[in-house]
Amino acid sequence: MANVKNLKKDINYVLGDIIEAVYLFEISTSGVPTPETNALIDEAIAAFDLLITKVNAKNVENKKSHFKQINVELEQTANQLIAKINEL
Repeated sequence: MANVKNLKKDINYVLGDIIEAVYLFEISTSGVPTPETNALIDEAIAAFDLLITKVNAKNVENKKSHFKQINVELEQTANQLIAKINEL
């Protein structure tokens, strides 16, 4: 597993790309935000905040498994958000 700095970058890039995809969807369809797209953006921001909080947790017994679990959560969250974007 890469270091904490790279994990934080991964979280930022992945969720940032998802938010960008929502904006591109808005531009390519109606040109204005909809309640559904706003909800997706809010969900991505909430996931970002949650994952960064978990990364910054200091009272972790096994750091290696903790960070692997965060990486798995990032992948699951990203897949769920992408599926929701595809449903729009």
